[in-house]
Amino acid sequence: MTIAQPLAPPLRKINPPELPRPRGYSHAVAGTGTFVFVSGQTATDHMGKVTTVGLLLQARQALRNVRTALAEAGGAPEHIAQMTWYVLDVDHYRARLKELGVVYREVMGSHYPAMVLVEVSGLVDPAAIVEISATAILPSGGQPLPAGSPLNP
Repeated sequence: MTIAQPLAPPLRKINPPELPRPRGYSHAVAGTGTFVFVSGQTATDHMGKVTTVGLLLQARQALRNVRTALAEAGGAPEHIAQMTWYVLDVDHYRARLKELGVVYREVMGSHYPAMVLVEVSGLVDPAAIVEISATAILPSGGQPLPAGSPLNP
């Protein structure tokens, strides 16, 4: 019988009582392990085309793309320490915040990393209205990277 090594502790959320209670994010996140930097993901399909219209649908697909890239490195949403959202219209984002929360939880679960929201004048793909990047920390002793991945040829 083989006994699995326990995983390193998960990321530690840091929410000082002197700061406002966070809703949908953490003030800071700490962890040790392998860092994975997920580049900005838009609502593209496997052919590189944005096929959805509207903030909610594009956010859902961009989050799925973040998950896909992270999974290829051996990670999951709970390993994300920091996430940055780039949107074309912050007022529209604010107006859809409750619905975006539902979409976020649907794709990413109830893990809330440190987050940044930035309004930008444009994104590389003119059809994109949201782009999401993430930094994850895979715990030491966690799952090995998939064979054939760039980090594990």
